[in-house]
Amino acid sequence: MAKTLQMNFNTTSGKKVTLAVDEPRVDLTAESVAAAMQEIIASDVFEWNGAALAAATGAKIVERNVTELIKA
Repeated sequence: MAKTLQMNFNTTSGKKVTLAVDEPRVDLTAESVAAAMQEIIASDVFEWNGAALAAATGAKIVERNVTELIKA
Protein backbone atom coordinates (compact mmCIF):
# COMPACT_ATOMS: atom_id res chain seq x y z
CA MET A 1 0.00 0.00 0.00
CA ALA A 2 1.42 3.36 -1.03
CA LYS A 3 1.05 6.31 1.36
CA THR A 4 1.47 10.01 0.69
CA LEU A 5 1.33 12.95 3.09
CA GLN A 6 -0.42 15.84 1.35
CA MET A 7 0.05 19.28 2.90
CA ASN A 8 -2.19 22.06 1.61
CA PHE A 9 -1.28 25.74 1.63
CA ASN A 10 -2.55 29.07 0.35
CA THR A 11 -0.09 31.47 -1.25
CA THR A 12 0.16 35.21 -0.77
CA SER A 13 -1.74 35.59 -4.05
CA GLY A 14 -4.60 33.38 -2.83
CA LYS A 15 -3.72 30.29 -4.89
CA LYS A 16 -3.94 26.77 -3.43
CA VAL A 17 -0.78 24.61 -3.41
CA THR A 18 -0.24 21.01 -2.30
CA LEU A 19 3.14 19.64 -1.25
CA ALA A 20 3.31 15.84 -1.19
CA VAL A 21 5.72 13.52 0.64
CA ASP A 22 5.82 9.87 -0.36
CA GLU A 23 5.99 7.22 2.38
CA PRO A 24 5.77 9.53 5.41
CA ARG A 25 6.80 8.36 8.87
CA VAL A 26 4.21 6.20 10.59
CA ASP A 27 4.36 8.13 13.88
CA LEU A 28 3.17 11.50 12.53
CA THR A 29 0.70 13.46 14.62
CA ALA A 30 -1.49 16.39 13.70
CA GLU A 31 0.64 18.60 15.94
CA SER A 32 3.96 17.56 14.37
CA VAL A 33 2.63 18.05 10.83
CA ALA A 34 1.16 21.46 11.72
CA ALA A 35 4.51 22.51 13.22
CA ALA A 36 6.38 21.29 10.14
CA MET A 37 4.00 23.20 7.87
CA GLN A 38 4.62 26.40 9.84
CA GLU A 39 8.38 25.82 9.49
CA ILE A 40 7.95 25.37 5.72
CA ILE A 41 6.08 28.69 5.54
CA ALA A 42 8.65 30.47 7.74
CA SER A 43 11.58 29.14 5.69
CA ASP A 44 10.20 30.93 2.59
CA VAL A 45 11.83 28.30 0.35
CA PHE A 46 8.79 27.40 -1.75
CA GLU A 47 6.83 29.68 -4.04
CA TRP A 48 4.18 29.18 -6.69
CA ASN A 49 4.21 31.51 -9.69
CA GLY A 50 6.19 34.07 -7.72
CA ALA A 51 3.97 33.95 -4.62
CA ALA A 52 5.22 32.64 -1.28
CA LEU A 53 3.33 30.17 0.87
CA ALA A 54 1.22 32.15 3.33
CA ALA A 55 -1.03 29.78 5.32
CA ALA A 56 -1.41 26.10 6.07
CA THR A 57 -4.95 25.00 5.19
CA GLY A 58 -4.89 21.27 5.89
CA ALA A 59 -3.03 17.98 5.67
CA LYS A 60 -3.94 14.36 5.10
CA ILE A 61 -2.38 10.98 4.55
CA VAL A 62 -3.63 9.28 1.41
CA GLU A 63 -3.34 5.51 1.12
CA ARG A 64 -3.76 3.68 -2.15
CA ASN A 65 -3.39 0.12 -3.35
CA VAL A 66 -1.30 -0.42 -6.45
CA THR A 67 -1.31 -3.70 -8.36
CA GLU A 68 1.31 -3.97 -11.07
CA LEU A 69 0.09 -6.08 -13.95
CA ILE A 70 3.15 -5.79 -16.16
CA LYS A 71 6.53 -4.73 -14.88
CA ALA A 72 9.08 -3.52 -17.42
